[in-house]
Amino acid sequence: MKQNGALGRHILVEAYDCDPSALDDILGLERSMKEAAEAAGATVVESAFRKFEPHGVSGVLVISESHLTIHTWPEFGYAAIDLFTCGCNADPWKAFERLSSYLGSSRTTSIEILRGHISGPDA
Repeated sequence: MKQNGALGRHILVEAYDCDPSALDDILGLERSMKEAAEAAGATVVESAFRKFEPHGVSGVLVISESHLTIHTWPEFGYAAIDLFTCGCNADPWKAFERLSSYLGSSRTTSIEILRGHISGPDA
């Protein structure tokens, strides 16, 4: 199902001035990402998170509607976040709001890219 003339919405987020302890908490990040998926109206299929030494976490949630990912640098208070949803039911901006709240970011930049501009008789 298309929305806004596209198959999906992909939000790329740069989150700055985040809480370093939140950025380094693998269990908290995974829980928050799952809550973000739920807030977006997405269905979680699988998750994989990895804690790095001395700090940092990378994680991905595979959702029925596509994926949510995060990569953190606690030493810089920074997170790179991808929120990609397909179809009309999941709203990636609701996931963004939930994650921003958890990370305590005081400054973010984001861009939304509409993915899959398909035209033709079956589109």
